[in-house]
Amino acid sequence: MNNFAKITNSWIIQLLLLTSVHLITNTASANDLSTLAELVKNLKPSVVNISTTNTVKRQFHSFNQPFDSPYGGGENDPFEDFFKRFFGDMPNQEFRQKGLGSGFIISKDGYIVTNNHVVEKADDIDVILEDGEQYKATVIGKDAKTDIALLKIEPETDLPAVSFGKSDVLEIGEWVVAIGNPFGLGHTVTAGIVSAKGRSLGLGSYDDFIQTDAAINPGNSGGPLFNLNGEVVGVNTAIIAGGQGIGFSIPASMAVPIINQLRSQGKVVRGWLGVLVQQITPEIAEGIKLENTKGALVADVTAGGPADKAGIQRGDVITKFNSETIEDMAELPKKVAMDAPGTRAELSLIRNGEKMKVNVVLGELPEAVTKSAETETQKNNVEDTLGLVVQDITPVIQQRLNLQDSEGVIITNVLQGSPSWTAGLRQGDIILELNKKKITNTAEYKDLIKKIGENDNLLFLIKRGENTIYVALKLNKRENEN
Repeated sequence: MNNFAKITNSWIIQLLLLTSVHLITNTASANDLSTLAELVKNLKPSVVNISTTNTVKRQFHSFNQPFDSPYGGGENDPFEDFFKRFFGDMPNQEFRQKGLGSGFIISKDGYIVTNNHVVEKADDIDVILEDGEQYKATVIGKDAKTDIALLKIEPETDLPAVSFGKSDVLEIGEWVVAIGNPFGLGHTVTAGIVSAKGRSLGLGSYDDFIQTDAAINPGNSGGPLFNLNGEVVGVNTAIIAGGQGIGFSIPASMAVPIINQLRSQGKVVRGWLGVLVQQITPEIAEGIKLENTKGALVADVTAGGPADKAGIQRGDVITKFNSETIEDMAELPKKVAMDAPGTRAELSLIRNGEKMKVNVVLGELPEAVTKSAETETQKNNVEDTLGLVVQDITPVIQQRLNLQDSEGVIITNVLQGSPSWTAGLRQGDIILELNKKKITNTAEYKDLIKKIGENDNLLFLIKRGENTIYVALKLNKRENEN
């Protein structure tokens, strides 16, 4: 066989191999699509549309929609008298406002999961099944903190229900399917992948969202996010206005315990530690001599609360909760809330550089407790470089601000752009400590400031409103130069 024949045969063999691979790939894709279509066909009957109505009272004045004055209305508007003469002030009127959402059936006798914000203000809730059958729904329970609500309808026959899967084992890049009622269009199916896990949107202490690029739009709220096994791994709940391919779902691992409590008790009871915690920044870590920024820094302890009774102190760093490592401050409230009141928990702490363990009996989270702490004159010296003006808390200031005591110094001004401003110190904050040293007046404050070098770190303990938080500030030589 000559060289040309060898080359030709080799090329033909490669072409046949490529053709075979192409055919196999296309066949696999077709099978996958067929499987997905069958999956969706089986799941759709378990997804419902939710229609709500609520009463809105509105006072109509001379200028209101649809008539808007270019001058804004009011006493000084040149057209106000004209409209009053002909139309006058209209009395209060009531309007029936409609809302749309989604949900899914979790039991054949008619328990349905949706978002709290879908039904929170509703006077009437209608559930529409895939076949068009409609039922009035009753709210069994709802939880604003996680945005979960549980409804109940009374079906005439058994309903097709879905089951929950394990959201904890979801992988980034794994395929998921969303079914819901976007824009009131009725049952709509979208597919995508898990884009991220553990997302926080700043909506509350229990943010822990699955991010997906499966299209989620207004009306999808409360609908299910399925894995390819047909299990619910998330409850679709949030979108970013103007964003494309960015939707968020409450993970099943968080939703299931909430749903179980709503079903059995009609409300959610959470464990409570009684501490206000904050993130550990690199500056704070350096200021309190920590090796890293892992853990939750205790900024305040509720007097008489579980942590106070167990001996936990302000400035402690909680590194573990029941042997589970606390990598980030936001993890602690979630872990505590998952345990029932009365549960005994073991906490690992770092206090003044020493490791220790503390046992605490959790209390019940009060309704109002949902906070975690986050840090919200030109002379060439450290004090003025800070950009702070402070003064003693006089009886007049104490009375005007309704302060319980006069300890500390109050910040009366913060220079914008200064290191203090950048660190988060604000007018009205009360400085209680500086670098772990207690401060009762401006003289003590100034004495401590004088001992600080131009490259030192400063760790403030401040009181802001009812809470105390730590604020770290790092000086450097450049900041001290004019």
